Amino acid sequence: MNRLLVLAGLCAALLSGCAAAPKSESYFYPDQVRDTELAFARTMAARDHAAFSRFIAEDAIFFDGDRAIRGKARIAESWKPYFSEPQAPFSWGPSVVQVLDTGNLALTSGPVFDPAGKLIGRFNSIWRQEAPGVWRVVFDKGSEVCNCAPRIETQIPLAQDLPPMAPPVPIAPETPAGSESPEQPLPAVTGN
Repeated sequence: MNRLLVLAGLCAALLSGCAAAPKSESYFYPDQVRDTELAFARTMAARDHAAFSRFIAEDAIFFDGDRAIRGKARIAESWKPYFSEPQAPFSWGPSVVQVLDTGNLALTSGPVFDPAGKLIGRFNSIWRQEAPGVWRVVFDKGSEVCNCAPRIETQIPLAQDLPPMAPPVPIAPETPAGSESPEQPLPAVTGN
């Protein structure tokens, strides 16, 4: 009986040690990236072009349609017109945030709205962690949206959720011309 109590106590101590283990820094990366994307978006709302530029990596590539704009200075210059009017021409926010297990790259994606709140596009950005807690965008590409039918689910279903498949149809092996096939008799030869 004493052995059981000692064993139970040891197991409880081990399990409580696991529950109290601190989370690794990478556990917090999605929150860091989401907060960074939101701060980046707020620069547009605040009409702060200088702050906007600080979120861009030196070697970044932003796309204008299919045309690539390379480098922080060129990107900042190409985005300057978006900051010239008192009202922001659009706004955005992340609906998707994914971070590599290595913690060095992240993807953010989400809707883009016009000033009236109408959905006009979708952004996709890749972020790189350049120092602990410092994320800068390295790739950015937007896409237009259409007045399409509702989006279909694109996630691949699990095998157990798929309907049963019909058995495969056997395919007869090809036989080279002039060779004998055991399944088919040779045609009769008739002489003239």
